[in-house]
Amino acid sequence: MPSPRFAIGQAVRMNNRFGLSPSTAETYRITAILPAREDNSPQYRIRNDDERHERVTTEDSLEELTAPSAPGDAAPEEGA
Repeated sequence: MPSPRFAIGQAVRMNNRFGLSPSTAETYRITAILPAREDNSPQYRIRNDDERHERVTTEDSLEELTAPSAPGDAAPEEGA
């Protein structure tokens, strides 16, 4: 069984939005890592704060979101 690519609390986006309404939120958080499906596809429970329910999806339906760097997060300059 492959190890999960995503961790609980990580921000992700569903890369296949077919069948979802345009108003469906794009950013989700991993709330649980579930047992893999019969074809060994890792599964996750995901949630968006704007929705009242959670979703279950497979790893191949998710892509990692990188957090934008905040001002002041840059490395210190030499000699500073």
